[in-house]
Amino acid sequence: MYKKVLLAADGSENSVRAAEHAMAMVEHEQDSHMDIIFAVDGDKSKSDVLKYGDSNVINSKRKAKLAPIETKLKEKNISYDIHIKHGDPGPTIVKFANEGSYQCVIIGSRGLNQVQTMVLGSVSHKVAKRVQCPVMIVK
Repeated sequence: MYKKVLLAADGSENSVRAAEHAMAMVEHEQDSHMDIIFAVDGDKSKSDVLKYGDSNVINSKRKAKLAPIETKLKEKNISYDIHIKHGDPGPTIVKFANEGSYQCVIIGSRGLNQVQTMVLGSVSHKVAKRVQCPVMIVK
């Protein structure tokens, strides 16, 4: 179906479900590749530094959140790379996606209620509005 997709993931249940859909989109394509972006916002980054202090520990904790997704990718023999980026998740994902010539971006929906979405805007909504390729939001 697609050969080059971007999965926005943070290790949550919704991102694991999104990963399953992303894998289904690429697993039967020859020479397919999936990039995974984990966008860490400034507040989370600061709290991680205060909590752990060591950047190696912080990076291993972040990669550990993606371990269930990584395990499934390895089981299905799907080519992938993980990219941990710092910044506000919405714009960070959009910038990365638009610079990468992806055929599709897959992202989980966090499930904000209508008032929260209206006031805050969801990351998935921001991504869907600004990415220059098809976007799949998985509930």
